Amino acid sequence: MNDRRPAGENSGARGIVVGHGDLARGLVDAVRRIAGGAADTLTPLSNEGRSPQQLVADLEAMAGNGPVIVFVDLQTGSCGIAALASSRDNAARAVVCGVNLPMLLDFVFNRTQPVSEIAQRLVELGRGSIQPAQPPR
Repeated sequence: MNDRRPAGENSGARGIVVGHGDLARGLVDAVRRIAGGAADTLTPLSNEGRSPQQLVADLEAMAGNGPVIVFVDLQTGSCGIAALASSRDNAARAVVCGVNLPMLLDFVFNRTQPVSEIAQRLVELGRGSIQPAQPPR
């Protein structure tokens, strides 16, 4: 499968969100509701009904040849292992584990840097977005 960018989309990385069950689809849907068409750079992929080998093959096919960030829910789960396997020895891909909504929103609006720089920024942003909420006073 070729690089599956939306029509007219020639610059910047694309994102594949990989998760258990409906998690990936739910996250991408939330980004679409907030960011509109900018979310077209994200594609969800569930591990449901896929063997580890099929998950790797599907990731390979979806990623194509362009720059891609693969977002996964758990690094040590089937999604994370498949993402790492499909991205090994490919400088045009990076894997970010522990995906959350703030990092996906930042990604869809800021994805023109090299994938290694995008990934590092997103990890820092994702960590920073996790904090205890202050109770109402």
